This record gives sequence, C-alpha cells and structure tokens, in this order.
Amino acid sequence: MAGGIAAAVPAALFVAAAGTALHRQQLLLSGVVLPWGAVAALVLLGSVQLLLGAVFRSVIPTAACGVLCYVLAGLWSTLEPGKRLIAGDFPGYTWIYGIAGVTVLMLVWCRRYRTLRPPA
Repeated sequence: MAGGIAAAVPAALFVAAAGTALHRQQLLLSGVVLPWGAVAALVLLGSVQLLLGAVFRSVIPTAACGVLCYVLAGLWSTLEPGKRLIAGDFPGYTWIYGIAGVTVLMLVWCRRYRTLRPPA
C-alpha cells in the first residue's frame, strides 16, 4: 500500500498542475466556444487514476491521487485575486467539481482490480 501512495503523490501533483494549465483551453467553432480543455484535463485525471488502480490492484492509490489533486486545485482556486489559477467560471467549475466526479467513477471502476490476480 505504501508503494501505491508513494506513486500517487507525484502523479497527483502532475495531474493537478497539467489539468490546471489545460482547463482554460477553448475552441471557437462557428461562433460557439467549446471548452475542451476542462474535459481533456478530466480525461487525463481519469487515465492516471485508472493506471494507478490497475498497477497496484487497489483503490487506495486512486483515492489518494483524487484527493490530493482536489486539494491542490481547491488551494489554487482560493488564492487572492490576481494570483488565482482557477477562476470561478464554467471551465473552472467543470475542472474543480469534475475532479470529484471522476474520482468517484474511477474508485467504482478500480474496485474490480482488487479481485484479479496476476498471471502465474
């Protein structure tokens, strides 16, 4: 379990930083703004959590990654104005609340890896 948590910490730091940088990306298509960056950041988070759950065959690293990523994103969204990295708008809310949703989904999905045994 300690190895899973030790791997989850740098993974969460990477996902929180990359997702925060990515969540503001938008695409203007025929006058409609599509915030694809927040969705891409959540896909990145889910992918890393799925990898952690599959490699360590436990939900603990998945949960640790999600909680740490949520704490960091929450911290960066509460900084004083002018230094805030996550604004209170649609992409920001999608990224912040999406972290919790994706983490719950990945915890449910990675529960099944607990019963699998590595091939002999």
